[in-house]
Amino acid sequence: MKATILAVDDEKDMTRLLQRTLEPEINCTVTMAFSAKMALSILEQETFDLVICDIRMPGMDGFELLEQIKATYPDLTVVMLTAFGNIESAVTAIKKGAYDFIPKPFEQDEIIFRIQKALERSLLLKENKRLLKEKETSPFQLIGKSEPMQRVFDQIRLMASSDVTVLITGESGTGKDMTARSIHALSPRKNNPFIPVNCPTIPEHILESELFGYKKGAFTNATRDKEGLFQAADKGTIFLDEIGDIGPSIQTKLLRVLQEKEIKPLGDTKTRKVDIRIIASTNRNLKQKMADNEFRQDFFYRLNVLPIELPPLRDRVTDIPMICEHLVTKQCKKMKKEPKAISPEVIDLLMKQPWPGNVRELENILVQGILYSKGNTLDLSDIPLKDMSPKKNRFAVSISDDMTSLPYKEAKERILREFNHDYIGARLSMSKGNITQAARHCHMDRQALQQIMKRFDIDPESFR
Repeated sequence: MKATILAVDDEKDMTRLLQRTLEPEINCTVTMAFSAKMALSILEQETFDLVICDIRMPGMDGFELLEQIKATYPDLTVVMLTAFGNIESAVTAIKKGAYDFIPKPFEQDEIIFRIQKALERSLLLKENKRLLKEKETSPFQLIGKSEPMQRVFDQIRLMASSDVTVLITGESGTGKDMTARSIHALSPRKNNPFIPVNCPTIPEHILESELFGYKKGAFTNATRDKEGLFQAADKGTIFLDEIGDIGPSIQTKLLRVLQEKEIKPLGDTKTRKVDIRIIASTNRNLKQKMADNEFRQDFFYRLNVLPIELPPLRDRVTDIPMICEHLVTKQCKKMKKEPKAISPEVIDLLMKQPWPGNVRELENILVQGILYSKGNTLDLSDIPLKDMSPKKNRFAVSISDDMTSLPYKEAKERILREFNHDYIGARLSMSKGNITQAARHCHMDRQALQQIMKRFDIDPESFR
């Protein structure tokens, strides 16, 4: 599908130049407007992915138009055109919400590259809005379209229809709490309480009274009857998070609840029936704990009726872009910041990380990135991470037997030719033959790269 661009400039030749430059190189349609007023009228009737706007125009100037666009269409990406060297105008444009500014006159390769980046932001924001809308109508708290997550969603649907006890296992940060909430949200108990209990955070001598409640006078300072969490969850679901960390005494008491579906408050002589669904979770190896006599075997088998194991983030890397878009939108809203896109380079870097802390660790990194970021897009400079992917000596020099028989200068020339074809070829492939973009990746001037390409007969057209 073609991208749609609105080009706004009182100089008709400039808007036509933008149309002639961009339409053949980018899969887009450029609509022309010759005043800010005309642009606003067109925006009322049509939807665009990007607006390119000149700053100096008679009547309403580009800054005023930018302010009106951001007020009415806050997610619309705007790129400003400014006179060459006018840094003050460029800074003002960014402060007012422009995504980028391009000095005039501009080079063809440069404006194509910059507009492509701006369109990438627009597409990311669109996809993010679609995902958020999809999530709002989804009963699942978790996000993902990978095969491992589809299996998890299938298990959740099956488990939700019954009242059988569920044991959720998985590494820390994989979404055990959200899985439990999803099961409850899809179950017949969805309109009744969901009570989460973070077992390790409550001291064991207090945990029993919190779970089962107590009668007045059961212990010092028990001045009144107190309802326990099991009673509070009646007709609903209780979620015992990190159950692998509780002691043997509580395990024994919980076993009775699982067997009889009844509780006995501290200090009471009578038991009370409770109508609850129990979901438990752990990041511990319970079989090892049983072998070490730290976890009751009979309790484990009562818990492990319907097991569900959550995959670590490293096993569902393809979900990372979707997760990042959701988390960045959520955190920007929470921190009362303007929505931010995520650059493809950042996504690529995040997909290479091992993520021992899983989604929770990823969210922490993105929160830091949002705080560091000064623009509308999270770039590599905003993310407190280094590329953790295995380093490969991709361009290692290989000396063949026949090369050793050559004179030094001839052998050196052949190695240089092979290296440059491999290295520059890889950069041109990444940029789809765009020399300006490839030069930027090589950290060198465009002219210098062109000279090397000419010397070694490297044709950029072959990489488009």
